[in-house]
Amino acid sequence: MRLAADYVTLPRAPEELTSDRLKRIGEGIGKVVYASEHWVVKRERSATEVVSLIIIWRTLRRWAHRLPFGLGKRWLTRGSATVRVISAVIRMAMIIVPRSIWFSRRVADMWSTYRARNRRGERLARKLLAGTGLIPGRICFPPTTVLVGGFPGWLTVYEATEKVDTTLDRLLNDFARQGDFRAVEHWLDRYLETRQNGWRHGLFSVDAHLKNFGVIGDRIVLLDAGGLTNRWNDIEEKLERDEQILEPHKALGLEEVFESQPTLARRFDDRWRELVNRDRVGVHFDIAED
Repeated sequence: MRLAADYVTLPRAPEELTSDRLKRIGEGIGKVVYASEHWVVKRERSATEVVSLIIIWRTLRRWAHRLPFGLGKRWLTRGSATVRVISAVIRMAMIIVPRSIWFSRRVADMWSTYRARNRRGERLARKLLAGTGLIPGRICFPPTTVLVGGFPGWLTVYEATEKVDTTLDRLLNDFARQGDFRAVEHWLDRYLETRQNGWRHGLFSVDAHLKNFGVIGDRIVLLDAGGLTNRWNDIEEKLERDEQILEPHKALGLEEVFESQPTLARRFDDRWRELVNRDRVGVHFDIAED
């Protein structure tokens, strides 16, 4: 099922959203995602949930390399039920422990930055990417209660988005396991084209990890608009940091994909540096909107 337009208002929610319990299919710092066969709905996390995950993320970034069996790296890149349990424990501790202890200045800054970027990114996506095919289609309907797997068991929603066929990182890993590296290179070229298309529409994503992109048919779409910006200062700062990365494919989560293909990894890294730099990107942001 595909939308004829990227935004449609319906008199009622599609039956598949209410006829059965929706499956939990993914999560991020700020959202949990549930899906039926064709549609996706999202639950916004509470402030305490987001803060607990920020605390876990900061701790893992510092200590992940010390955990055995690669657990730290796995939790950082994929998330897990263990992380959800730890998050629940932290939230319970927040009730008892004084705020000044767990809500440090660094955590507060990260929470404030996340919230501001998420709101602004969503607004920019709807304003500048509508009709471009770069984001999934969206339907709106009167507030409707749906059943979902796991906590809290139900949600009241008023919109849903197109369900992607798969995420880009999962697609690339599948092709790599099959040994089809021509397909890997093809979809990475499509990914770079998609990013350039976004720049031409006046937007840059500072969160360009491949798990943040999905595939619908032959389209690559952005799944989370929280990293979008049209401010050149933000873009330049991100690109300046990225210039220090020796192997861009690893920063994008492609280490396993290219594990047996060092030549292809170097070729992609060279292509990335050629395109994703201040000179090439800056042409599209001579006049940045605030």
